[in-house]
Amino acid sequence: MLNTQKMTSQDYIALEDRYNARNYKPLNVVLSHGAGIWVWDVENNRYLDFLSAYSAVNQGHAHPRILQAMTEQAKRLPLTSRAFRNDQLPLLARDLCEMTGYDKMLPMNSGAEAVETAIKMVRKWGYTVKGVPENQAEIIVCTGNFAGRTTTIIGFSDEAQYQHGFGPFTPGFKLVDYGDIDALAAAITPNTVGFLVEPIQGEGGVVVPPAGYLKRARELCTEHNVLLITDEVQTGLGRTGKLLAAQWEDVRADVVTLGKALSGGFYPVSAVLADDAVIGVFNPGDHGSTFGGNPLAAAIAREALAVIVDEGLIANAAAQGAYLIERLNQIDSPYIKEVRGRGLLIGVDLHDNAGGARRFCEALQREGLLCKETHATVIRFAPPLVIGREDLDWALERIEKVLTTL
Repeated sequence: MLNTQKMTSQDYIALEDRYNARNYKPLNVVLSHGAGIWVWDVENNRYLDFLSAYSAVNQGHAHPRILQAMTEQAKRLPLTSRAFRNDQLPLLARDLCEMTGYDKMLPMNSGAEAVETAIKMVRKWGYTVKGVPENQAEIIVCTGNFAGRTTTIIGFSDEAQYQHGFGPFTPGFKLVDYGDIDALAAAITPNTVGFLVEPIQGEGGVVVPPAGYLKRARELCTEHNVLLITDEVQTGLGRTGKLLAAQWEDVRADVVTLGKALSGGFYPVSAVLADDAVIGVFNPGDHGSTFGGNPLAAAIAREALAVIVDEGLIANAAAQGAYLIERLNQIDSPYIKEVRGRGLLIGVDLHDNAGGARRFCEALQREGLLCKETHATVIRFAPPLVIGREDLDWALERIEKVLTTL
């Protein structure tokens, strides 16, 4: 066995490169522990986390309340499978449904599983309720979408790398331009059962649709008896300064997918929300998961939701996000093309002559701030929702320095 006490970051990087599949290109920082908005590497250098594990750590790293809920439940009963009932899932279902206003939830593990679940649900609704001919259901999706890595999901992506070498793909999806309401209207047919959309595209480059887009999409879906499905895996649970990002336009979707921050980063937990008229198409045996809805996951998720409410994280995301966007827009840098986002989900889009976003992320790492590029030219900023003004100012000093002097 290796003596890890004497291992350096380079030792760990070499070990990972030797034994781990190279399906990621992470920044070369090897993290060992974290607390709140801060993380430390194996040499004990401290960094401000400005990514939050792609918004999974809205409540901050190792939140003590969620940690306590996890450890207490782990001592009692981690897993039952859904072959038996447990005393935690009903409480999570109640808390999440009362918090969001939906009749029921269906628990899963990853965000991709939640989206796959929503696809199955909406298709079955189309056949059993709307009356679409068997195997003819269509779901409309958007350019720039990212909902996970399963073969069905990458099959409706327009990103060539996500698809190359992985076909054939699941049929039944139509692709329209994100933010183009006329394209959506033209794509709807009698066989259309759902419109799957991210209220803000995170992986697509923190792209905010035109004002009124979601509201008009809601109207079109209602008019044509099509289910509106909002993918809130990244944008939900306070990230954008609302509980759900679709609430920025007072839109209530028929189906909502949640994940990431539903566990505060402690455990994979996801869920699909819908009313009885839609989720009721599932019968015992139609769908399931060995780990989905297990008591450990449910206990963690209950406390993760409680922390969001008790600590006022949604309001803090709105206030701190508005401040961060305002300050970023004041940076006088020849590289900045546009600053966009809502709450604490922000993208800084760079001009082509900036040489890509990666080098800026690497420079920020050297300054003690961790973030990540997306779509080559966009720096994504998404700190934990527990961040305060003083720490934002600390980060902004370093961001301005890098964007104006690199």
